[in-house]
Amino acid sequence: MATNGTLTSTDYIKHHLDPLQVGEGFWAINIDSLGISVVLGFFFIWLFARVAKKANAGVPGKLQCFVEMIFDFVHTTVKDSFRAKSKLIAPLALTIFVWVVLMNTMKLIPVDFLPVIAGTLGLLFAGDKVKGYVGSDATWVERAMDHPWSYIKAAPTTDLNTTVALALGVFILIIYYSVKHKGLGGFIKELTLNPFNHWLLIPFNLVLEVVALVAKPLSLSLRLFGNMYAGELIFILIAMIGIWQLPLHFPWAVFHILVILLQAFIFMMLSIVYLSMASEKH
Repeated sequence: MATNGTLTSTDYIKHHLDPLQVGEGFWAINIDSLGISVVLGFFFIWLFARVAKKANAGVPGKLQCFVEMIFDFVHTTVKDSFRAKSKLIAPLALTIFVWVVLMNTMKLIPVDFLPVIAGTLGLLFAGDKVKGYVGSDATWVERAMDHPWSYIKAAPTTDLNTTVALALGVFILIIYYSVKHKGLGGFIKELTLNPFNHWLLIPFNLVLEVVALVAKPLSLSLRLFGNMYAGELIFILIAMIGIWQLPLHFPWAVFHILVILLQAFIFMMLSIVYLSMASEKH
């Protein structure tokens, strides 16, 4: 679906990049990112729990085979990358990988699909109040796209708040595992006496180690966000072509499947590596 006549190209792009938001400033909440990510999280839990409950030792079904392939892939990755012992890392890695894949996959939905549906629902709930909301000559699509509810993005990972929240969760675990395996004193020594083991160089060491520590969640969040945001922009530009968008949308969507899976794998892999580094004793 292309931009309608009441929107310029700039307005159309901005419309699809603005979140469905309540509140202002620091306390603003992006309802679309939060709501879709929570729904996808519950879907992941329900699907895997359902497969685990119905799993049998006989000939497995296609869905069970698919889930087992994902489980074996993540299990092997954790076993090869995480050197310490922890019952949390494998479930965490599985959750990160599947959840990020699901959130990334939402990008494959045509960019106008969810906004039009949400805007239409907003018009239906408004009832008679919608008369005069937009010009009487506007089509129902234009009316829906003009509604505040239509400011909705399908992929939560195109929102920096989502990727930063995921990275902060991993960052908290990095601090926890560092203190757990090295002790508080060992963790402080790692920050102050590494790489130069001399008390005169403690301030210099501290700057280097704090920067390296903070760079971990930043690299996790910005890498995922940057790749997903760039892909979303291309989908929006393709959608502006109009009825001729399908020949371009399909090959880009097929190629983007690789990006979706790769970015989820990188996020999971780096999380495992960072937690493994935090668990090592020097």
